[in-house]
Amino acid sequence: MKNIITLIMFATLSLVSSQSMAKTVSAVDSTLDGAEAKIAAKAEKAGASYQITSANVKNVVYVTAKLKE
Repeated sequence: MKNIITLIMFATLSLVSSQSMAKTVSAVDSTLDGAEAKIAAKAEKAGASYQITSANVKNVVYVTAKLKE
């Protein structure tokens, strides 16, 4: 009985922690619009919305974002 309760608690905590963590994605393109379009496509594929957290523009554009469900 104790093993069953421990297993249920572990499964519940695993589920809660995985749902509360946002997934971070990144994209590289030659333009800011292109990089954001790649992020949007990844978010749509995951069924989530996104929030851009950083963008770096040098020779290419590098964008990171958090996906939110």
